[in-house]
Amino acid sequence: MASKHNRPEPGIARRHLLQMLALASVFPRSALAAAPRRVAAIDWAMLETAMALGVVPIAATELIKFRSDAREPVVPDSVADLGLRGAPNYELLHLLKPDMILSSPFYTRQKPVLEAIAPVVSMPFYVKGEPPFEKALTAVGDLGRLLDRTEAAKLALDQAATMLEATRTQLQPFAARPTYVINIGDARHFRAFGADSMFGDILARLGLANAWTDQSRFTFAAPVPIEDLAARPDARIVVVSDIPVEARTGLRDSMIWRSLEPVKSGRVVMIGNVNPYGGITAGLRFARLLRDGLLGQAGAL
Repeated sequence: MASKHNRPEPGIARRHLLQMLALASVFPRSALAAAPRRVAAIDWAMLETAMALGVVPIAATELIKFRSDAREPVVPDSVADLGLRGAPNYELLHLLKPDMILSSPFYTRQKPVLEAIAPVVSMPFYVKGEPPFEKALTAVGDLGRLLDRTEAAKLALDQAATMLEATRTQLQPFAARPTYVINIGDARHFRAFGADSMFGDILARLGLANAWTDQSRFTFAAPVPIEDLAARPDARIVVVSDIPVEARTGLRDSMIWRSLEPVKSGRVVMIGNVNPYGGITAGLRFARLLRDGLLGQAGAL
């Protein structure tokens, strides 16, 4: 059963309506009579969304990195790799003759070139200061309608709601303690995930308070000093994704890291790689790994 956390807010609902009107202008009723069959994905969140509907794209970007950093969904070898997300191989994309190209506002600069190849569907997942998971859910329904996969969309959304509700119940014993969700950049800095991140949004939906109350600070260069984690000595720390090899020894030997109360008390949980800018699959993967990590480590209480 879907919880109150899955209900769209009025602002999101209005943007959803405007978005669907825009999509209708790209794919008129006559075009929608025959759903696109050959789909290419530039954006990783849109790649996830298509595959959540049972649609395997003919091509996508940076698949080696996707398989390493995102892990899910498993992308078959039959999917052509278009190269960099910011600079895809347009010639290869043109030769593949897609019916639809899936993108996002991250790649607005590429839109004119992509539109010369095939109609582009761009859906927003990440808007500064706004939780993204509702947008990921909306994208499932919207893309399901465009691809004539409405039943698959409904099933995916129902399964997501059921999984999150069950996980929320399982994690109730952990709700009394706030949680930092971070990604280690180097031995002295981390990336912080607030309520406006996929991880922070899922954390809230699972009934866990976020110890990081500011907006997310997630950039290529980890911007937050490790000592900032001392602000909440009562918190637990969840480290998402592999720690860089060059940072492991330095972090282990760091007096600052070792002096943090959560570290001294064994309240540090390491979980696997998750795409921080993913869609529904990334959100559910984070929820599952977080659940398994907390349930498997009593000290995290």
